Amino acid sequence: MIILGIDWGEVKLGVAISVGKLAEPLAVFTPDSLISQITKIVRDSRVDMIIVGVSENESEEKAREFGKKLKEIVSVPVEFVDETLSTYEAQYLAIEAGVPQKKRKEMEDAYAATLILQRYLDEINS
Repeated sequence: MIILGIDWGEVKLGVAISVGKLAEPLAVFTPDSLISQITKIVRDSRVDMIIVGVSENESEEKAREFGKKLKEIVSVPVEFVDETLSTYEAQYLAIEAGVPQKKRKEMEDAYAATLILQRYLDEINS
């Protein structure tokens, strides 16, 4: 099963993908290009499901609206999972791994999406 994970944000969105039990960072997109980019990824990679991370704050409603819109466009099941503090955890892990600051900044949302997706995979595979 191929699953796409999304760390939704109003400024930029991180995307991760999994084939099997391991998630990996894919890309960071801006909101204006996300729908077309996700549509292409879903089609080209034959994605079976999309996971959208939601926070427990004012952005939760917007992330859920985005996920519902995405589901209508790509005709793939969309589920929502808690992503509270995933960006901070991704930053910490990237620092611990010695990832250079420039690359951390460019890819932090994709790393957060990877953590969100990996948590989901671990949960369904346990």
